Amino acid sequence: MLNVKVAAAVLNQTPMDWEGNARNILQALDQARQSGASVVCLPELCITGYGCEDAFLSAGMRRMAWDKLQELVPATEGLVACFGLPISYRGLVFNVAAIAANGKLLGMVPKKNLAGDGIHYEPRWFKPWPSGKRAFYEEDGLKIPLGDLVFDFDGIMLGLEICEDAWVASRPGGRLAELGVDLILNPSASHFAFDKQEVRRRFVLEGSRAFHAAYVYANLLGNEAGRAIYDGGAMVASEGRLLAEAPRFSFLDSVVTTAVVDVDVNRMNRAKSDAFVLNFDAARDQVVESDFALPHCEPDVVSIEEPAWEASDNLKEEEFTRAVTLGLFDYLRKSRSRGFVVSLSGGADSAAVTTLCAYMVQFGLKELGVSRFAKKLAYIAGLEGMADAAEINQKLLTCVYQATRNSGDVTLNAARAVAETVGAGFHCVDVDDLVQKYIALGEQVEGRPLTWEQDDIALQNIQARTRSPGIWLVANLKNALLLSTSNRSEAAVGYATMDGDTSGGLCPISGIDKAFLRTWLVWMEEHGPAGIGCLSALEKINKQQPTAELRPADQKQTDEADLMPYTILDAIERLAIRDKQTAVEVLSHLLHRYPGHTAKELGGYVERFFQLWSRNQWKRERYAPGFHLDDENLDPKTWCRFPILSGGFRSELKVMWDRVAELEAD
Repeated sequence: MLNVKVAAAVLNQTPMDWEGNARNILQALDQARQSGASVVCLPELCITGYGCEDAFLSAGMRRMAWDKLQELVPATEGLVACFGLPISYRGLVFNVAAIAANGKLLGMVPKKNLAGDGIHYEPRWFKPWPSGKRAFYEEDGLKIPLGDLVFDFDGIMLGLEICEDAWVASRPGGRLAELGVDLILNPSASHFAFDKQEVRRRFVLEGSRAFHAAYVYANLLGNEAGRAIYDGGAMVASEGRLLAEAPRFSFLDSVVTTAVVDVDVNRMNRAKSDAFVLNFDAARDQVVESDFALPHCEPDVVSIEEPAWEASDNLKEEEFTRAVTLGLFDYLRKSRSRGFVVSLSGGADSAAVTTLCAYMVQFGLKELGVSRFAKKLAYIAGLEGMADAAEINQKLLTCVYQATRNSGDVTLNAARAVAETVGAGFHCVDVDDLVQKYIALGEQVEGRPLTWEQDDIALQNIQARTRSPGIWLVANLKNALLLSTSNRSEAAVGYATMDGDTSGGLCPISGIDKAFLRTWLVWMEEHGPAGIGCLSALEKINKQQPTAELRPADQKQTDEADLMPYTILDAIERLAIRDKQTAVEVLSHLLHRYPGHTAKELGGYVERFFQLWSRNQWKRERYAPGFHLDDENLDPKTWCRFPILSGGFRSELKVMWDRVAELEAD
């Protein structure tokens, strides 16, 4: 036996929060040391934070990161640790993992494969390091090995794959295996998306099996920079088996997960493998030797207790609830807002946002307790000593129902029931007089009465816009964060009033479609997340048909009558925007999926989507920031680019209608 205890640390970092980030790193190193670990993998770019954007190009910022690294290196006494930071070499910027051991900086390994798709823009700031190249980084009188390196600790070899390196077909781990590496560290900043953890498990397990090495994976945690949420989920694997896995979506600043790995067993499997070939041509300067020997330890019993919710039949609902509530908590405390304000209409979207805010408190209290929860929000006076979630929600969450003559008792009662059940502050105000004054202003300008037959959109929009100044006033008075309530389906077709229901500093549900949101609300009413439970008051929300409630009641307005069935809308969005299908190709898919609809009817839905999509890009450019929840996002700032002005798909739609005519003629 040659046993080594390793640790994977997940950290809740903030871009350029030098003291806070260092404090979390030191806390994790201490936890690892106390647990008996001798090798610690910290997340990618943990010193600076991953989401620094164009600040990575600042020489001053990189100098701050280097100085902070020098402060942290002495804390590795008795340990090997990797620290993530940006450095500049010959005028180019690289994303590196710096390896320190027993208080000494040994070398730095730059990332080879940069993430440049989806929400990632690494090639904007960093350059990929070429395989097999090595140099020296010189700073403050130090000359540090830099490049494609491995590290030798008294015969135990350590190498690195940095996040994206493990996601590509030609993983660096294959070349590390040819060098006989025993441990592979993967410092990552891998954002949350539905079902993504299972993909990570596969490459961690396969890396440990194929490379005949123990594999240590550490990720970021929480809402780091505003949009991306990191779920943590550190892992340690060996011989293709998972030895340890950290719980996801923790409210803690750091979570350290340890496991004992048997180096000899991996070496035995390497020796048994007919396919394994040792690289005898590896340059000697690729190996950085250390005089620090990793202490050997006794074997450990592998016992992974996966939280029950991870095996749930409703995993997507569980992940959504936990991701957004953690995202809200970090956004609240990192922005130092005094709470949340929601314009609660009594409909599905605003009820979902209200529920998520309330469950943020539930999850936080369950993991932290009142004292630690209050300490994390110490800038908000009065939380310490509160008795329960309802009392804290009364302090942190304010809901306002803003009625007009087109509002009804059904939505008012639903809004009140949800707010009062979770303990939020609830206020009902009548804004109809303000709406009528704006209508009178319009009539004065037009020189005629405004009517629903002639001025439908204008009359709807002025009601939504009239609600905006008042709810902003409430948020300002409370120094709180106003949450907007538009979902992704509405964003796709612009079914929202700009400067009305889009008002807010953050939109927690803008990354999720309406069809799923309605399913989630029913699940929340009947079941709810494991360990927390359901919110039965949502029954008053779920029994309604979604409606903007902006037309007179006798018109029986519903969202789907205005647009199309949400399930079809969401299917078109994925085909047209995610998969980049043309209008006629989208129609072909819909004909197979929805045989109960005619080609002409489906063609009308497709035309309406493409026209509204292209017409409303300007709205998507102005929506409040939202959370990235899956890799089908419509956010033009981080995922889905589209021109504000375009041809509106006129030619593409003509091709589609020609196809409809052919089908009807058959």
